[in-house]
Amino acid sequence: MYGLVSAISIWAVPVMIAFIPLYASFKKIPVYETFVDGAKDGFDTAVKIIPHLVGMMTAISIFRASGAMDFLVGAVEPVLAWFGVPGEVLPLGILRTITGAGSLAYATDLIQQHGPDSLIGRIASTIQGSTDTTLYVITVYFGAVGIRNSRYAVKVGLFADLVGFIAAISICMLVFGSA
Repeated sequence: MYGLVSAISIWAVPVMIAFIPLYASFKKIPVYETFVDGAKDGFDTAVKIIPHLVGMMTAISIFRASGAMDFLVGAVEPVLAWFGVPGEVLPLGILRTITGAGSLAYATDLIQQHGPDSLIGRIASTIQGSTDTTLYVITVYFGAVGIRNSRYAVKVGLFADLVGFIAAISICMLVFGSA
């Protein structure tokens, strides 16, 4: 079974890359022209979202440089300690909602510092996989299509991240033991 899964994973992307243009040619679709049109639309979209990205990156920088993140971590860390949760994972939970690259860098640092098989390393890895960069996603995707009022998307996305954060910690502590 492992050999079949390995073969599929090795050949899936090359087969798709070859199949799509061949199928389009068979259907008499102008493959190159369609690709160029799509690339042009992608460039236009990238230019449209630049102001949204700059705004988000500025807000992240202000949040971190102002000490607001440190204040928030300091306020919540005693509550986590009461439950036996390592406080080192809290900044990851906050960063993950904002930035994928920043949270990955922080998770990598935790794993290098504590080891991949430590409770902190396992929690960090699980948080990375069970939460999303909600604020980044909303900024980029809503900005790309011109949605100004995100209504419930931010609330629901952040709530889902909180549930993923709590579930990641709870399951890791249940399966791998407490700190």
